[in-house]
Amino acid sequence: MGINLADNHLSSLDQLLSNHNSTTSSQGSLTIPICNSRQLQSFNASHNNLSGLIPNCLGNMSSLELLDLQGNNFTGVLPEFSKATQLWMLKVSENRLEGKLPRSLAECTKLEVLDVGNNMMRDTFPFWLEKLSVLTVLILRKNKFYGEINHFKNKIVFPTLDVLDIASNEFSSELSFDILQTTQLRSLKIGENKLEGMLPRSLANCLELEVLDLRNNMINDTFPFWLAKLSSLKVLILRANRFYGTITKFDSENGFPSLRILDIASNKFSVDLPIEFLQSLKAMMQVTNDDKSKLKYIGEDYYQDSVTIVNKGIELFYEKVLTTLICLDISNNSFYGRIPEEIQILMSVKVLNLSHNSFSGEIPLALDILKELESLDLSMNNLLGKIPPQLTGLTFLAALNLSYNQLEGSIPQSN
Repeated sequence: MGINLADNHLSSLDQLLSNHNSTTSSQGSLTIPICNSRQLQSFNASHNNLSGLIPNCLGNMSSLELLDLQGNNFTGVLPEFSKATQLWMLKVSENRLEGKLPRSLAECTKLEVLDVGNNMMRDTFPFWLEKLSVLTVLILRKNKFYGEINHFKNKIVFPTLDVLDIASNEFSSELSFDILQTTQLRSLKIGENKLEGMLPRSLANCLELEVLDLRNNMINDTFPFWLAKLSSLKVLILRANRFYGTITKFDSENGFPSLRILDIASNKFSVDLPIEFLQSLKAMMQVTNDDKSKLKYIGEDYYQDSVTIVNKGIELFYEKVLTTLICLDISNNSFYGRIPEEIQILMSVKVLNLSHNSFSGEIPLALDILKELESLDLSMNNLLGKIPPQLTGLTFLAALNLSYNQLEGSIPQSN
């Protein structure tokens, strides 16, 4: 389907929706006649083949409420939005935009959703947006934002923020999110930056938090067992930081009631695998009936969470995260001792990665209880003995890695 956005018959148009088509205009750019639509309230041209500059006139439309241009090839800078005071949603992610965020966005006092992710924008953290009292979603991920973010210290801002995603930028400094003292934050993604220091204990005040992704930073702390009080927490990713010590301070009675994805790989944890730790993973013990007609994803309608995990030996990006995806990854640490038979209590685990540790002894027979397993990685340990033939009963198992151990005997045959 092709729609020519250079059509001059647009003066009375209040909505223009042409998302997920092959929409182009003359020479692929969004040409000026769109500016004739002075009554335009909603403009959605996402996921097309549009290129060139975003017309400055879009920022001058006083009636514009929704502007979605994500997934195109726009270049240049974002226009100023000095007159678009009714704007509540602005999405321009997945383009090739450069430069800074226009400061005039602070005048869009009704702005709830701002998504500029996956571009080439370079700026410091937009603290000046704190005057937006209804801002719910702020996404800056995969740009070139830089500098410190400890301006938050002793200052509570963004009280209505539900999603903060600043992952894959160049932010540095110690974490000091005192912003989180009173907040309804549900998803916090700050991975793949240069952040240091300890985890702010104020995170324990985020009682609505479902997703916390800190991967690939330089955070130096012990395991945050104190996050167990967050009853809604479903995803906790600490991968590739400098966490250290034991993981024994768990309240196995209460534990993490909702945690479905726990990734603590590539840190410096050193201990045998405590039974109390396994017992704290309450949600991983419950096998749910998969009703595919009622698939549920983590996140809301206006923003659905994504996650990257290592599954079947490959780093996979999940654009949407099913609540039935249960993953435990403790690989590349210094865990030692036997793998406890009690691991069988994690009945709903689909991805289990214990590789690159110092586990010894035999492969526990109890693993055959984990009927939901799709990927099991025990490689790069000091495991002894034979491969249990019971593992052939794991009918969903698609990837099994037992390499670089001290196993012996024949490989069990299965159907």
